[in-house]
Amino acid sequence: MITVNLYYTGKNGAARAFAEEMVRSGTVSAIRAEGGNLRYEYFFPMDDPETVLLIDQWRDQAAIDAHHASPMMGQIAALREKYDLHMKVERFSSDETGLPEEDMRYIKR
Repeated sequence: MITVNLYYTGKNGAARAFAEEMVRSGTVSAIRAEGGNLRYEYFFPMDDPETVLLIDQWRDQAAIDAHHASPMMGQIAALREKYDLHMKVERFSSDETGLPEEDMRYIKR
């Protein structure tokens, strides 16, 4: 499993407007329906109103590659340009072992 955190930053509420248009246009629903997509969710940092965090999670690299090759990427790129957004990207791969037992004592279920 691969998780990509994308931080979109703009000015005057542009990042939030981008995320709202992604949802309203149906693009988010279409991405979530793609084979191999496990999660596609936007979050808003409390201390930075000009940034939106997208958590984008995929089964494997092949699923990401298929997504990147889809026509949807052109739509997303056009919206990023429309809102003049800049990005910071973090990428994580799952080791499939889950949380270490030492960390579990801090997790309330």
